[in-house]
Amino acid sequence: MLNKLQDRLKELNKVAISFSGGIDSSFLLYVAKITLPKENVLAIIANGNMVPRKDYKEAIEFLKENDINFKEIEYKPLEIKEFRENRKDRCYYCKKQLMSSIKEEANGNGFVNVLDGKNTDDLKVYRPENKATEEIGIISPLAEIGFSKEDIRKTSKELGLKIWNKPSNSCLATRFPYDTILTNEGLKRVEQAEEILKNLEIPKVRCRVHQYIARIEVDKKYFDLILDNPKAIEEIKKLGFKYVTLDLEGLKSGSFDKEK
Repeated sequence: MLNKLQDRLKELNKVAISFSGGIDSSFLLYVAKITLPKENVLAIIANGNMVPRKDYKEAIEFLKENDINFKEIEYKPLEIKEFRENRKDRCYYCKKQLMSSIKEEANGNGFVNVLDGKNTDDLKVYRPENKATEEIGIISPLAEIGFSKEDIRKTSKELGLKIWNKPSNSCLATRFPYDTILTNEGLKRVEQAEEILKNLEIPKVRCRVHQYIARIEVDKKYFDLILDNPKAIEEIKKLGFKYVTLDLEGLKSGSFDKEK
């Protein structure tokens, strides 16, 4: 499949890639880098408060380490009414504005073809943002060729990408129930709570918010680690939570989607 991906990139010749720092867009960007001339590849990264600061910094480091040309755009999703109200279809409105801004930046720098890292797994679950990218005309070569998340990790490892097993992350808005008002303070609180637990060397954490309750989702093998570190729980409570609970079902993707 790697050869097919490289053939597709050669066909496009000159590409701008929406880059988040996650494994999907990192893999696509790296393959573009080793396939096309440097000047024919441009990464565009959005700096917004829906992304944890650590993830953003790691994304910038990846770009610099691999000597990839990039542009950064400021993005303020809380100015979008549907996002701020945390509607079930918020991702459609957020992604449409985000990708429109990325496409505008790409076109302004002489790039017509704008790509994203969507894979085949993204087509199997609730993803309202997929409609937005299709309407804007974003190209998704990984999904086109048939790359799954597992394929991407496997090929990334073969290529020597050190982030091949980087845990997937998602927009901080996913930590809140639908139809609750999102604020910059709330997003920051969740980010800080998750970072406290990641400092215990728990690679993937979700802090789901239910008013003053922080419901922690981690893989079950980390339950004892959390229970043995009451200081971490106290630090989370200091962020403004009255109660911190551990979800006994463990880590679940799209937790709040199951409630609708």
